[in-house]
Amino acid sequence: MTNLTNPIYNNEDAARAHFEGIRWPDGRVCPHCGTIGNSTLMQGKTTRPGLYKCKDCRKPFTATMGTIYERSHIPLHKWLLATQLMVSSKKGISAHQLFRMLGFGSYRTAWFMAHRIREAMTAGDTGPLGGAGGFVEVDETYIGRKKGVDAPVGGFRHKLRVVSLVCRDTGVVRSINSETITGGEVARIVRANVAREATLMTDEARLYWAVGREFASHQRVLHAGGEYVRGEAHTNTIEGFFSIFKRGMRGVYQHCGEQHLHRYLAEFDFRYSNRAALGVNDNARSVIAVQGVVGKRLTYQQANRLAA
Repeated sequence: MTNLTNPIYNNEDAARAHFEGIRWPDGRVCPHCGTIGNSTLMQGKTTRPGLYKCKDCRKPFTATMGTIYERSHIPLHKWLLATQLMVSSKKGISAHQLFRMLGFGSYRTAWFMAHRIREAMTAGDTGPLGGAGGFVEVDETYIGRKKGVDAPVGGFRHKLRVVSLVCRDTGVVRSINSETITGGEVARIVRANVAREATLMTDEARLYWAVGREFASHQRVLHAGGEYVRGEAHTNTIEGFFSIFKRGMRGVYQHCGEQHLHRYLAEFDFRYSNRAALGVNDNARSVIAVQGVVGKRLTYQQANRLAA
């Protein structure tokens, strides 16, 4: 259970100490030269809190250098609180809600903050799923609407396209914003994300028939015929993820531009892959998210640029 009265969410010194402990568990590391544990705290009337000086390269640094927090005017304790709220909300929390709860001067500040936290949630490990010969479920879905594309009488030409894969053994899910849903594109995604020794689990869509032969086994369930489970063959796990994703996108966020979809997918992938059923509680999930801020930067121009 999240304790929102924790000092790290309302006291800047406590928040900074908490973040430094997460980023530097084995001692302060100079981001300039990489020296560990050989720096000193700089003190002075005009010196900002948390500023250190490396004794080797003689350069100053802070814990936020090289992270999504760098050069941010938002207090660190509000960053930690916003992260806690986002990781503990199963279907997400809107930027308008963050704007109201954190007392920002503008909605734009909350919107940009939320996107930077999503950037921190982006998975770093992109190795193949099902590497131990496990089961990997794959399915595609459509959501939202492409800008400037008229809705046809039938079909999904005007929708945003998502292909998701989930490993039953590890519970890790991986979602890709796909330009098209064709046999060739889906095959490319499956080959890039699934180990050859894995068993592929899909529905009866012809998209997977050819690429399925490249894996240890390919089992299909015939949804059109009313079949949803046949022994170990089913896609219920990935369908469950899609239900959470769609409820969040429709009920909480309501609208998503195509240029931002990959970050929303990263957010839902992160929470699902670090959920309570896998032994990760809200506080542990928040720590994992904060660990992900290192080495990632996202400027407002990058976050708000139009899709190519």
